[in-house]
Amino acid sequence: MGLFDKIRQGLKKTRESISGQISLMVNSFTKIDEELFEELEELLVMGDVGMDTAEFITGELRRVIKEKGITDPALIMDELKAIVAGILAGDCQLHLDTQPTVILVIGVNGVGKTTAIGKMAAMLKAQGKSVILGAADTFRAAAIDQLEVWAQRADVPMIKHGEGADPAAVVFDAISAAKARHCDVIICDTAGRLHNKKNLMDELAKISRVIDRELPGCCRENLLVLDAATGQNGVNQAREFMGAANITGIVLTKLDGTPKGGVVLPIKRELGLPVKFIGVGEQIDDLQPFDGEAFAAALFDASGGAPVPEPAKAQEETLPPQAGGEPSVPQETKETEPAPQPPEEEPAEEPEEKHRRFRAFVEDLMGRLDRDESVQDLLPRLNQWRDDRELDRDDQRLIRNLLLTVQSRQ
Repeated sequence: MGLFDKIRQGLKKTRESISGQISLMVNSFTKIDEELFEELEELLVMGDVGMDTAEFITGELRRVIKEKGITDPALIMDELKAIVAGILAGDCQLHLDTQPTVILVIGVNGVGKTTAIGKMAAMLKAQGKSVILGAADTFRAAAIDQLEVWAQRADVPMIKHGEGADPAAVVFDAISAAKARHCDVIICDTAGRLHNKKNLMDELAKISRVIDRELPGCCRENLLVLDAATGQNGVNQAREFMGAANITGIVLTKLDGTPKGGVVLPIKRELGLPVKFIGVGEQIDDLQPFDGEAFAAALFDASGGAPVPEPAKAQEETLPPQAGGEPSVPQETKETEPAPQPPEEEPAEEPEEKHRRFRAFVEDLMGRLDRDESVQDLLPRLNQWRDDRELDRDDQRLIRNLLLTVQSRQ
């Protein structure tokens, strides 16, 4: 599977949440008006893009539409894709210009920090880099054990001390080992205890002094790992960490399991932090370098990823002429058979009855959501209502909101 296909597959839930819902909304309009912009902004906010960035995108779209004289709502999606790509443009590469380069990885428990480090090590090794890991998150013994497992999977050496050891001492030993082995990259797992920012700041400052003393002038990356499923909470978390450390980039994990991947946009636009890696699966090669243009293309890609089947040939199509010159007829059509009768059409449903069924379905679904009960058996009907073009705009908006609610709970 190529890079674009991996990203596209990993963005399935986010694509359904953002561009899928926007496309449905846009297709319900015959002209571009204020109501369209209001609904667009609402969908962007619900897609975890955030209010500020949603307003920015909507404002940019207004400007572009006016400049280009666009009147057809169907042309909006391409303009949105260009705006998103513009937000995400810029340098998002790791800077590994010195030997060794030091990468400090920060993040709270549960965001996939250790897994991201292991996958990053495997990726860099596959690129021909020699890598060494430093287990400097000594606050949890489990963090050291987990990193050791990933070091073995990635087949890279790891430096560790015991639980409760001085993280700066671990980094010092990792640097010493990297010098002795002429390693290209040192990746250090560090703490992420935001509940005590002062301790975190002191710890990172001490590590920084060790690096400056032992490797003056070396390239450094301070990467913050965020769980994409936290949505806007991830943006707030990044703000907190920015107050404690000089963050140079974001690793956004678990993107494949959430519809909240729109959080990439406020991270870049509001915080000015480049996303450098995204996690789009569970395999060791599913941590991908971030590419803003590819991300935007995958987010707004409407293809289903499957080839379009060719239309079946009509049965009465004649075959090539036989030796006698007459076109042959397919054998099965030579015998006289009664022509199949078309199925009787069901009478059209009265609008009142259809609306009653719709409301009953919505009440059932919302009741289950309120009681935190499973709604899996209702999803096929929910998708049918989503595609029903006879619903009025308010009901279509209600269905989109319900879809987003269900997706956020999966």
